[in-house]
Amino acid sequence: MASVAPEVEKKEEEEQVVNPWEVSAGKGGIDYDKLVDQFGCQRLDAALIDRIARLTGRPPHRFLRRGLFFAHRDLNEILDIYEKGDKFYLYTGRGPSSEALHLGHLVPFMFTKYLQDAFKVPLVIQLTDDEKFLWKNLTVEESKRLARENAKDIIACGFDVERTFIFSDFNFVGGAFYENMVKVARCVTYNKVVGIFGFTPEDHIGKISFPPVQAVPSFPSSFPKHFSGNDQLRCLIPCAIDQDPYFRMTRDVAPRIGYQKPALIESRFFPALQGENTKMSASDPNSAIYVTDSTKDIKTKVNKYAFSGGQDSVELHRKLGANLERLMSQLST
Repeated sequence: MASVAPEVEKKEEEEQVVNPWEVSAGKGGIDYDKLVDQFGCQRLDAALIDRIARLTGRPPHRFLRRGLFFAHRDLNEILDIYEKGDKFYLYTGRGPSSEALHLGHLVPFMFTKYLQDAFKVPLVIQLTDDEKFLWKNLTVEESKRLARENAKDIIACGFDVERTFIFSDFNFVGGAFYENMVKVARCVTYNKVVGIFGFTPEDHIGKISFPPVQAVPSFPSSFPKHFSGNDQLRCLIPCAIDQDPYFRMTRDVAPRIGYQKPALIESRFFPALQGENTKMSASDPNSAIYVTDSTKDIKTKVNKYAFSGGQDSVELHRKLGANLERLMSQLST
């Protein structure tokens, strides 16, 4: 039996898959400590959270206090810049593959709104409708329609209209944005992109060529109408940790083409209703609570897909249902 144990342990370790298109793990859920070591990012510690509160004069966001945002890259440098009286800008996004956002999608947007309000900085939001056309069984027209629908939910989060630019790739890519894409693409070899993203010989070239599209909003020169003459403005990206591979690539390339490395602040995943071994996903509607779900829909999903039995479980799910109802009510007002 002793000789079998290492093989079993190795198999369990290999069950965890985290990349921009797939998130899954064994029974214990996602091992975030392992991800931090694997990706090479840093833990978000109490000192950084306290510093954010001190610099903004606001209590830390509950996502910080509760450890939902738990890792970062160069956040300390962004705070150094701000403390000196300089600005930065925010960049986040959404790959529109469903009619509406679910609770997991809301996490980065709710947190980004807090950052924008607290630091009073500009924000760009990318809708990667082209990515979903490349990865999903969608037409160009359907991808663009879903981007417009998702934009409504994003706008409802209450971003500062004067400081926010929302764009879809199909409608915006070109000019300076495309020039930066080509600069990035020339710096990343096929072997490198396969090593970062795990592409296979069966993947079409559209997938392989996509990463620069998500990389270049990190560079202010991609938006000459918004950041003209400010090509060295630093960028902070709030996102879930599955997006880290895109920006590891971006950070490697940035100094080689004369730009600053983007900084990141990264979150855990919002667990699926079925358990913590994966995240809420638009690919499985029954795994998620959507902003368009009715109270009846929410109760049905919680009772059918998240219920596991036992008196303690009954009370837990009663509280969960009540909390979800309260959250959905807040979002609708």
